[in-house]
Amino acid sequence: MLVIAVVNLKGGSTKTTTAAYLLHALSESGLSTLGVDADPENESLLRWGELGDWSVPVVGLPVRDLHKRLGAVTRGIDAVVIDTPPMESAKGIVTSALRAATHVVIPMSPTPMDFDRLGSVLEVVADVESLRETPSVTAVLLTRVVNNAASGDVYAAAAAELTSVLPARVARKEKFAQGFGQPIADALNTAYGDALGQLLEMEGASTV
Repeated sequence: MLVIAVVNLKGGSTKTTTAAYLLHALSESGLSTLGVDADPENESLLRWGELGDWSVPVVGLPVRDLHKRLGAVTRGIDAVVIDTPPMESAKGIVTSALRAATHVVIPMSPTPMDFDRLGSVLEVVADVESLRETPSVTAVLLTRVVNNAASGDVYAAAAAELTSVLPARVARKEKFAQGFGQPIADALNTAYGDALGQLLEMEGASTV
């Protein structure tokens, strides 16, 4: 089963938007898909699914043993996307999500603050790898990118010195910034759909 965990150090880093669009891109590709909201405070993915009347199911599982419980809710499921809480406040839950993940996506805006957080996120990911039977695929996804601004290239290159960076870049658009609570359609034909294909190709096992 494909399990994508979307992680970052703090809130407000486009984790939920990234999780939502990856979830729908997987569903549009024909896979049986489940969203997991692991945030014990905000439950943003769960709430978005309710408000947007999504056909893709989302369950809340904000627990520190998520990797053990996931199997009980994923029978017959091909792919799972986990929206994690901020690492700063719920490291135990994030660690458990990372243990369950086959793929890890780190959304990052091309800014000094977001780049400064990247090293700490990667440290947690590396620590969890020793607890896994097989290594996960980890990559940064640049979001809130201003078209034609040099910052996208600058921070993509800087992040690439630390980990893999997906070629796709999610532009700063009202569609994404104001999308909470709305239905999501045609996710495969967005930069998130491109990112999903690239992420899976890193392992040579793309299903999209």
